[in-house]
Amino acid sequence: MAWSRLLAWWRLCLGLLSVLVCLAPCVNLQPAENINYNLVHSWADKLGMELFHLGDFITRRKEVQESFKDAKVVSRNGASIVDSMAKEIEMMMDLKVSAVRRIMDTAENTALSHQNDMADKMFSYYNAKEMLEPGDPVPPIPTPAPDMDKDIGEPLIYVQPKVVVLEPRPEFHNTPVNFSVSSVHVPVNVFDRAPDVIKAIQWSENLDQIFRDNYKNDPTLSWQFFGSSTGFMRQFPASKWRKDVPVDLYDCRLRSWYMEAATSPKDIVILMDGSGSMLGQRLDIAKHVVNTILDTLGTNDFVNIFTFDKEVSPVVPCFEDTLIQANLGNIRELKEGIDLFRPKSIANYTAALTKAFELLEETKLSSRGAQCNQAIMIIGDGAPENNREVFELHNWRDPPYKPVRVFTYLIGKEVANWDDIRWMACENQGYYVHLSETAEVREMVLNYIPVMARPLVLGRHDHPVIWSQVYADIEDTKISDYLWDMNQCENQKADVLEYWKVQDRMLEPSEMHRRKYRRMKDTWNQPLDPKMYQFMTTVSMPIYDRRENATRIANILGVAGTDVPINEIKKLLSPFALGVNGYAFIVTNNGYVLFHPDFRPVFQGYILKPAYNSVDMIEVELLDDDRPARDFNPVLMTIRDSIINQSTGSKWMLVKNHFDDMKRVARIKRQYYWTAIKKTPFTLVISYPEQYGVSHMDIRADQEIHRISIKGTNLRSVFSGKRWKIHPDWLFCKHSNRTFKTPEIELLYFLERMSEPGWRWPGSRSAMPPEHAAAMFSNNSSTGRYPSINEKESYYCDRQLMQALVFDARVTGWFSNNTSFNSKDDKGNEFKQRFGVTVAFLATHSGLTRWHEFHSNAAEESGVGETFSQNNTRAIDEIWYKRAVDQHFVREESFVYSVPFDAGESNSEILVTASHAVFHNEGGKTAPAAVVGFQFQHSALYKLFHNITGNACAVDDKDCYILDNNGYVIISTRVHETGRFFGEVNGAIMKRLLEENVYTQVTVYDYQAVCFESKNDNNASSMLLSPLFHLLRVGKWLLHTALWYIVQLLQWAPGVSSHYADMYGDSNDTEPPPPEPHPEHHGRNGNGHGKKDDEIWLRYLTLHRTRLKACDMKRELYTLFNEKDNVVYNMTAHACERPFVVLPIPFSNLILLVIDQLCPRDGSVVLTVNPQPIDYHLSVNDSLACYKQAREFNRMRPTSCISRHANESGIKLCGKACSVYANLGLLLLCHILSRWL
Repeated sequence: MAWSRLLAWWRLCLGLLSVLVCLAPCVNLQPAENINYNLVHSWADKLGMELFHLGDFITRRKEVQESFKDAKVVSRNGASIVDSMAKEIEMMMDLKVSAVRRIMDTAENTALSHQNDMADKMFSYYNAKEMLEPGDPVPPIPTPAPDMDKDIGEPLIYVQPKVVVLEPRPEFHNTPVNFSVSSVHVPVNVFDRAPDVIKAIQWSENLDQIFRDNYKNDPTLSWQFFGSSTGFMRQFPASKWRKDVPVDLYDCRLRSWYMEAATSPKDIVILMDGSGSMLGQRLDIAKHVVNTILDTLGTNDFVNIFTFDKEVSPVVPCFEDTLIQANLGNIRELKEGIDLFRPKSIANYTAALTKAFELLEETKLSSRGAQCNQAIMIIGDGAPENNREVFELHNWRDPPYKPVRVFTYLIGKEVANWDDIRWMACENQGYYVHLSETAEVREMVLNYIPVMARPLVLGRHDHPVIWSQVYADIEDTKISDYLWDMNQCENQKADVLEYWKVQDRMLEPSEMHRRKYRRMKDTWNQPLDPKMYQFMTTVSMPIYDRRENATRIANILGVAGTDVPINEIKKLLSPFALGVNGYAFIVTNNGYVLFHPDFRPVFQGYILKPAYNSVDMIEVELLDDDRPARDFNPVLMTIRDSIINQSTGSKWMLVKNHFDDMKRVARIKRQYYWTAIKKTPFTLVISYPEQYGVSHMDIRADQEIHRISIKGTNLRSVFSGKRWKIHPDWLFCKHSNRTFKTPEIELLYFLERMSEPGWRWPGSRSAMPPEHAAAMFSNNSSTGRYPSINEKESYYCDRQLMQALVFDARVTGWFSNNTSFNSKDDKGNEFKQRFGVTVAFLATHSGLTRWHEFHSNAAEESGVGETFSQNNTRAIDEIWYKRAVDQHFVREESFVYSVPFDAGESNSEILVTASHAVFHNEGGKTAPAAVVGFQFQHSALYKLFHNITGNACAVDDKDCYILDNNGYVIISTRVHETGRFFGEVNGAIMKRLLEENVYTQVTVYDYQAVCFESKNDNNASSMLLSPLFHLLRVGKWLLHTALWYIVQLLQWAPGVSSHYADMYGDSNDTEPPPPEPHPEHHGRNGNGHGKKDDEIWLRYLTLHRTRLKACDMKRELYTLFNEKDNVVYNMTAHACERPFVVLPIPFSNLILLVIDQLCPRDGSVVLTVNPQPIDYHLSVNDSLACYKQAREFNRMRPTSCISRHANESGIKLCGKACSVYANLGLLLLCHILSRWL
């Protein structure tokens, strides 16, 4: 009995013990005792002191500060700076206008003197796509002899390509060029042996002399060109046309610089026949016509498209009753709308014309739109009547003036009602064409431009100077769609290869998420200075036909122009004068930025964004006012109005500046100054921070270059050694006629020149235009003789910058010497061994960077300093420089520490970068003089942290992190988390840090984002718009078929698949081996490859195509709440209510976070800094373009508007039927593909 009672008690005890064990996770065992606040405090203090002493010793910051003691601090005058910069840019732009005017004059006179020349169809010229270099194989003469060309009724002509010597030149981005001749680009849709084309090519060859003279007068000139109305473009210097695109889509007549010079701004209403007869090929041609018209419009034009059957409807519903600006985003929206259009019933021309006239009249009366030319474009297959009463009511009120031109495009091979639709054009100062083939569309549509140019030509003497919006050289936005499609094809190929490696693992949700995230991450790659594109603005002027027989038709010969690279304008802005975190930008009359430090035209690292050049200034200057997206502050709108109206003004504003790939943010107060660049549509704006931008460093008179030279100082000696570099993008000294291998070699050359007797500082960067110099010297010289630009100084030096650079070099020359860190220095050796220091560096406000290397052994390791100097030469523009200066106002005695964001994903040694700002104080003013810093091994920092904390952070009950001031992981017990945003690692704790004001959340809007929407592949009409789309479609079919066979090959032929992997697989494969197949995936046959497997894989082999779409996104970024004596740092851990202790690490931008791991963790909370779409709660049929249109901003119209001339009514030429000299290959390609696909 006793034994049974004892056994019962034993069972009861065991039961209670098991219950306690089971309930243990739910019972509060006071885990706060695991985190000792005082112990954590001692860790933070010790770590901060260790790191600060390291930085203090390695960088010799106090010695650097002492070096600048002889400098002075002066106030920065923003108004004076912006005025000086604007004048420099104005003078440079005057020089370009002068060159273009001489091309224009020469072209008009040359055409006049050669008006009686006969066209020589055997004329040989330098064809940019065919000319050869010495040694190139000569293409064989076609055999048999060329046959008859049915389109022109004459034998095809073969002329052997000309040979030209080309030499790469750095001023043309290392493009091989020839400065003796010009080359000619002929579009694929233009036949170069047509009489009018070859004759224009002949006489325009005489422009080579003026091209050469212009370049001699101004060696800073970029490409000069003459764009002919016949389609070709003559370009100087001669160069080969690029062949790295599948189809040459370039036509100079579709470029903004040509269109805007050839015609004054336009308001256009496009009417598209929606009757049931507009089906099949007619619909394809009609859509192509509309798209081509849209391609001829620019940002100073306004447009809308209506389709009409029984009713008149806009192709984009939200654009009804208005004309929209023809920027890239809106044009893309219209093209997508017309692509979805389907004809319905009988067309009501009367209603359509009435709608168009009423819209144009309302636009005119309300002072919206272009307020210049107005036109109606009608695309249809015939009108039942001429609608004379509509024209009498709206367009013939004030004869002979007709305010609205009418252009008609008759579609179809066999049409009956052509006379009425032709009458509409001829009686309304327009033009009529008849189209029956897709290939002839572009040439026929472009006929409207000479008609719109008639008032300009008849005026003869008025040649408007046109400055274009920023654009990417010869790129076409259609290429962006092509590149995106190719990117998707590459992704599909990658999926096949990955399938071979991981097999069924590819079906797992985690693998699918990883793949999707990696590809989205690639799209976020938006370089601020993409090297693959040359961004520029172009100045152009129209060229008129002055021949007597030409007055009856008022013919425009073409447009003359020259490019002005954006980088060349930036060099005139003296970033040195603005200081760290200061910048300048230019705004156009439309409010768009010509350039801006936050202008991001590229995504995926190499693809142009769909609306890359229509970024408004208020979309990049983000006020810190916590307003919702696109609810712009009235103060900012007022400033914008002042800027586009070309006023002069200034204003302080609180703004949010994001940087470091939009992953960090600073909230600062900035000063803005702006003034007009005269005789251009541009306004220059400069900005700098209030805290440290109002003052700057300057040298004293006795430190000037000529005085120290007199004292015997060798200027070259202050730049001794090789461990120094200067800012590669700044203009220190520039020689107009010489090029140098590196900026440093060029600097040394000028330092020698400065030491020579008779050195003079040039007065301006840009030389004076010849006609200005002529006027000046004729007024001030008895002989009237003036020196040419070439006789004047052929170089420029920024005097203030050079003075500061030489001073900085003199006082910091000791820094690059390693004498203080030789092998006898025990302390130096200790630091090198403990921390793995690789390099110490110094960067000054004048753009000078110095460094010295630390080597782990006696034998010097090559490449350490070289790697640093290759990636860190931009001084005040480096991220570590900017962050150090900002940190100075958080705590003066501190370093900023950072690691790469992808550090945890890297297989190489992680380096930590530390930087500290050196300020100079004088007379109550302070200014940043330099930043010092060093790089050391992350593993050494981790080891130091481990030594300080012991094993406390290595056990399972604690998690320790070191985070930077933006929430990124610097140290974690899991190395793969290094560099990641902490909210993605532990969102629940990051949320608590926000709630307790450790961090502050800052919302940053990205108004330049790109989204991806599903693409409907069933609409074949869009494929006819360009040969490019045919190639895409064929390529997709071939790739799809090939990939299917590859998958089958990989599945069924192990030997072949092994060879395939050896050839094309990833040699650096780090993926774990695939898991054992799940039983349910086996079974239908011995190999486990049944019908179900094939069906599953079809989903992954199908290319789910998307199209690019401009959109808005936002990022939630974070920054430390920098309030002194923040009470949160005095709070201890308290059970699971507050399962952590957070403390600042002294003398740094870091915090130490220790978390109790015994408390339950909510893994569902994730905070991210990745971009998220903004939901504007739009209706189903609306888009971002609709949302923006409803909130349209003010703009300033161009000053030039020539829309009428009294003599125009005498011109009777108003159209022709389809007859075009087209490229036979293009015709054949379109013909075959339209029937095959």
